[in-house]
Amino acid sequence: MQNRYRWGFLAALLVSSLALADTVVDGASITDEQQGANWLSFGRTYSEQRFSPLTAINVDNVKQLGLDWLLELPGERSLLSTPLVVDGMMYFTASYSVIYAVDLRSRQIAWTYDPKVLDAAGERARIFWDSNRGVAYWKGKVFVATGDGRLLAVDAKTGKQVWSAQTTDPTKPLYINGAPRAFRDKILIGNGGTEVGATRGYVTAYDAVTGEQAWRFYLVPGNPADGFEDETQAMAAKTWTGEWWKHGGGGNSWHGWTYDPEFNRIYIGTGNGSPWNRKIRSPDGGDNLFLCAIVALDADTGKYAWHYQTTPGETWDYNSNMDIVLADLSIDGKPVKALMHAPKNGFFYVIDRSTGKLISAEKIGKATWATHVDLKTGRPVEVPGARYEDGEELIYPGPFGVHNWHAMSFSPATGLAYLPILELPFVFTDKDEKPATWQSPSFELDPGVRFSPGDEVELKIDAAWLLAWDPVKQKEAWKVKLPGVWNPGTMTTAGSLVFEGRADGQLVAYRAQDGESLWTFDTKVGISAPPVTYEVDGKQYISLLVGWGGGGASAAGNVTAQHGWAYGVHPRRLLTFALDGTTALPPTPAPHLTQPVVQEDFKIDPQLADGGNTIYGRKCLICHGVGGVAGGYAPDLRESQVPLYLEALRDVVVNGSRHERGMPQFKELTDKDLTALQHYLRYQARAGAKAASK
Repeated sequence: MQNRYRWGFLAALLVSSLALADTVVDGASITDEQQGANWLSFGRTYSEQRFSPLTAINVDNVKQLGLDWLLELPGERSLLSTPLVVDGMMYFTASYSVIYAVDLRSRQIAWTYDPKVLDAAGERARIFWDSNRGVAYWKGKVFVATGDGRLLAVDAKTGKQVWSAQTTDPTKPLYINGAPRAFRDKILIGNGGTEVGATRGYVTAYDAVTGEQAWRFYLVPGNPADGFEDETQAMAAKTWTGEWWKHGGGGNSWHGWTYDPEFNRIYIGTGNGSPWNRKIRSPDGGDNLFLCAIVALDADTGKYAWHYQTTPGETWDYNSNMDIVLADLSIDGKPVKALMHAPKNGFFYVIDRSTGKLISAEKIGKATWATHVDLKTGRPVEVPGARYEDGEELIYPGPFGVHNWHAMSFSPATGLAYLPILELPFVFTDKDEKPATWQSPSFELDPGVRFSPGDEVELKIDAAWLLAWDPVKQKEAWKVKLPGVWNPGTMTTAGSLVFEGRADGQLVAYRAQDGESLWTFDTKVGISAPPVTYEVDGKQYISLLVGWGGGGASAAGNVTAQHGWAYGVHPRRLLTFALDGTTALPPTPAPHLTQPVVQEDFKIDPQLADGGNTIYGRKCLICHGVGGVAGGYAPDLRESQVPLYLEALRDVVVNGSRHERGMPQFKELTDKDLTALQHYLRYQARAGAKAASK
């Protein structure tokens, strides 16, 4: 009997030790769809489905879900990251690519790693935000990319840097805010910068052990006089006209990368043109490969396999940097190795990923630039005039797209994809542009066309939904109204649940089959990150980073300012939920709506204000918002005291006195420029105060 107990104890001890053994995070573990204890990659597994097989939290008991614990993250701003979970340790990025490692058992920060992005970037900080979408994990290392263009490997146990690779030319207007992908002992990263200079997009794979470059693939062709890197670039060049290389061409891939272990391919979602306006970059037309496309590459060599272009010859910023989700679908009674993709342009695409052949494409939101996609040619059928041929056109969608980068999830159990969508028009106008003489900007915003929400966007607008989409039938299964427009991504589980945060700060659980709201939690601040779920010691948890940020929160003006998540007012937190959680949120400030400062004795010079509008649009808009209206990422300059005084404005903008807070220097601005900015901001402050009083 004693021997039986002894062997039973030893067996239990062995099982326990195996359960606590370190998971080797490699291709086999990331491919495993059945394990749910960990969240090992950006989309949980290589499929990017963001579907968890965990069922402890389900439709029957989700009402018992409560806040279990929280971690305050003082000093942080934008929190966009998808956390990774490996054996009870969580890894995520916060502002300026700082990595946090959190012990989920002690619920304490184990270590942080700060890559000192602002110090490295210097004045280049003017072209990127503080946001970062997350890390990759591979065989004991955590990998992060930085705004100033580095890819870094960090030891997962100690937080010490292992290696660093500069993936961009520091003299060029390129930045990174995407989460790397790990596969076959390689780490892949792309970059952004299309709107702020003459950029030529590319993706690069690095050796996970040494940091040495394994391969690089350019997403648009370069100058023919320099020779092409390979026959693929020569083929792509035939779809361009004029001297596109002088403007870079664009195609920058800043998000939307999926590794496919079945075909050993990496799928690259590519970006828009540099500049946006095709009349400038490719004056005689052309499809401009590989803009706004999915490009399939051999994962070992980076060689081209196939492509499908969603928006040929794009001219509206309809990039395809959105999720690329893999699934086995049954279409017309036949199994298909499918790829699902919902880019900005408003269509949902299902593609046979073995060949790149389009299977189907249908609209998931209002898109007036095209009537439909011709399945015989695979091309969109455009609406005459949509390319603002006469100089101006109101188009759905605007540059924010019908679906932006916010995560789409897919449930094999329901067969539905779940994604946030929006329907927001913009007016595109190039009446003042001269294509023949237009010059690419250098570290400032100029896409070659002016764009604004136009008169249809008022101080408050709700034009967003959570959409459940059937990719086989290519039709809506259900749709739920969401607040505002800038709502974050989704996660779905085998417990028949869909989780999504919202722009108004609510975290909601929906029934996956019909969209019925089953549970809601008020986080007290706008949410920009998607949730994740995992197990620690056999118990299921759901975690979410809460911190308003990203491009919409910075540049969208009234569209995102309406929620009142003002700069520096609200805390940033990691929230973790479990069944029967009873923790209460600490007191949190209420939403704050901007109160523009009106100087009655300030006489506005219309000519100066117009000049200030141009300066603001090129140098300030991407952080401080359209029309001077800040969405919460940066201070609202209509309310700030700094622009009231020329000396203070010079100190901050020219001398860089707030560089450590993320405010870059603009040494080239003169006192005349600053005075023009003052007049523009005073004009906008009066207009804002007048609109708010109605």
